[in-house]
Amino acid sequence: MKICRTKSALREVVKEFRAQGDTVGLVPTMGYLHQGHMTLVSTAQSQTDRVIATIFVNPTQFGDEADLDAYPRDEARDFALLEAQGVDVVFAPSVDEMYHPNRQTSVETEQLANMLMGALRPDHYKGVCTVVSKLFNIAQADKAFFGEKDYQQLLVIKTMVRDLDIPIDIVGVPTVREVDGLAMSSRNVRLSPEDRKAALILNKALAYGDYEASDGRTAEDLEAELHSFISREPRAKIETIDVRDATSLEVPQGQIDRAVVILLAVRFGDVLLIDQRVCDPS
Repeated sequence: MKICRTKSALREVVKEFRAQGDTVGLVPTMGYLHQGHMTLVSTAQSQTDRVIATIFVNPTQFGDEADLDAYPRDEARDFALLEAQGVDVVFAPSVDEMYHPNRQTSVETEQLANMLMGALRPDHYKGVCTVVSKLFNIAQADKAFFGEKDYQQLLVIKTMVRDLDIPIDIVGVPTVREVDGLAMSSRNVRLSPEDRKAALILNKALAYGDYEASDGRTAEDLEAELHSFISREPRAKIETIDVRDATSLEVPQGQIDRAVVILLAVRFGDVLLIDQRVCDPS
């Protein structure tokens, strides 16, 4: 496994892959890897000849400096996991390597980036789009792989690729869960034992919402029921509960009669967890 620290080094490796006629898959991550990331890697390996994983904790998508500082990091562990998984290349640049000190350019999907989690975390998706577009330009991959757990992020990136004519296919990979149902996340390690147990309410709420969505509910009704359901867990502090059209993220009108996505953002202690499920009553 080759480790690249600079953009020029990664571009040279990709040039070699292209000379051999290989297709390239890209798995962008912020490190502190878990089985969900390994599933992204294995999916990429099944669809492309060579796989590049990136490890970069992107400062421009954190609105809170304390949240950035608290984000878990363990580069040596991450490298070992990726090598064991058979990744071809890891791109692990510094902040200075990724961002010019006098940078003036950012990328944003104007509507999608400022609703839902984007409204809760201003400029978050602008930071995501900017760094992901840079990674696409540097790696020049054929496909990029993202988890569906951050459903809004997946739609934001797909929209960016469509609108800017970026020649890359975006592949969404289903959420990977722990045995007890909690969605895998690098943030889970920050949960106290009590909050870790309490967080199981999220997957239970999604299962409940999936069942209720097929029973003639409106989005507003379903959101209210989910709020009541999650509020039974005293350690859960609800940030947002949204039921939106699964394609556009617009608010569905009338009774739910097409695919919707339930989007949850709930805080346990000082850790904000997100989860989602697409429900199709048809």
